[in-house]
Formats: sequence, structure tokens, C-alpha cells
Amino acid sequence: MARRKLSKPKDKKWRGVRGGRYIAKRKPCSFCVDKVKSIDYKDPEKLRGYILFDGGKIAPRRSTGTCARHQRALAVAIKRARHLALLPYVPAHIHKMVSVGTGD
Repeated sequence: MARRKLSKPKDKKWRGVRGGRYIAKRKPCSFCVDKVKSIDYKDPEKLRGYILFDGGKIAPRRSTGTCARHQRALAVAIKRARHLALLPYVPAHIHKMVSVGTGD
């Protein structure tokens, strides 16, 4: 059997002289760092940071850095705050809420 020679541009297994990919360091969970016992749904200012402005969706763990336990509690708190009209459901209301909160 003939061995295949690795070439730089074509073969994806090529690692170069230093080797490997860049592995990003994970963000620490802000709730774990602050040692938060429970996430309060009555604090919309804190919860608003975990909602995406373009779609009004709950931000994923990979972008916020929250751990699985706190992400589940955060999702429940955001849903409760939306049900009580403390947070908006749709993106059209997000822009109105931001302008109301800033005093513009």
C-alpha cells in the first residue's frame, strides 16, 4: 500500500508546524460567579440582557456563557416575565420598550 502524502492546501488533516486548531476558552457563567441562588422573574433589567434584539428569542448558552442549570432557570424566568407583560414577546415591542425605558 502506498502512503498518501499530506499537502497543505488540499488536505484538511494538515496541522502545520504549530499544530491544531484554535480552541476558544469558555465564558464563565455570570450566575455561578455571582453565586446566585435563584433567578428572579421580577427583575426585567437583568433578564433583558439575555434576549436577542433581532428576533426577541432567548439567547443560547453558547453566546451568553451560562451553565445548563442556570440557562433552564433563566428560560423559565423569562417566560414568566413575558406572561406578566414585564418583557416583550415580539421584536417590534423590544424597540418600544427600550425607548420607553431610556426616557426618549
